[in-house]
Amino acid sequence: MSLPVFLGDFTELPRPEEIIRIFGPEAKHVSVRRLKEGSEILLANGADMVVRAQLMHVDPREVHVRVVAADERPRPRPHVTVVQALPKSDRAELAVDLMTEAGVDEIIPWAAVNCVARWQGTAKVTKARAKWQSAAREAAKQARRAWIPPVADLHSSTDIEQLIRETVAAGGVAAVLHEEETTPFVDFATQAASADKVLFIVGPEGGVSPGELEAFRAAGASSVVLGPTVLRSALAGAAALCALGPLTKRWGGTRTSGQ
Repeated sequence: MSLPVFLGDFTELPRPEEIIRIFGPEAKHVSVRRLKEGSEILLANGADMVVRAQLMHVDPREVHVRVVAADERPRPRPHVTVVQALPKSDRAELAVDLMTEAGVDEIIPWAAVNCVARWQGTAKVTKARAKWQSAAREAAKQARRAWIPPVADLHSSTDIEQLIRETVAAGGVAAVLHEEETTPFVDFATQAASADKVLFIVGPEGGVSPGELEAFRAAGASSVVLGPTVLRSALAGAAALCALGPLTKRWGGTRTSGQ
């Protein structure tokens, strides 16, 4: 059985036998799991580093672990960013959770024309983004990832056009996932296999508007159909990541022992 993963605060790889202290909500999480002293856990810093450690002291306020081994996990290539149009509130965190477990490298919230959900006002934007970040953090732990995908600031359609141009100019590829398209996903995946960056654009429940689609294509994005069925907005990003995995080198690596 895989070892449970918790988050630790360290910026350099610790040495074997070094003691790491965990405080706050993460310490409470260890305690709630009823893990005993002597048990082993994985401790990730959310930025590529993972420690296999043995529990030495467990308390809801403070946990001490002894480092057994530590390594830095390389990120898969190509790097994949998903632009996610704001789903309805009850599906937003689900979308982030699924994408994170599927391996997304960065998530960009998008205020598309046809979005039912709206982030209006500084307070609401800050609160909504924090919920997405929290969902990404918890899903990364669940998926035993070494890093937590960042959630960017809310983007407008004009921002996404610029992002597409930058991605393509840097040698990357971009695709709008569009249910009315006829170009198959596998054709895009062939291009993505040789690119360093991939950008997926997922529309809202109401679909990408004709104006947005035309502008994104003009900026350099392809438009492809993911499969024979129409997927909910909250699922499309994760499905694209899973479809891309075996068609590129992203799923070509081996898992580290204990992961």
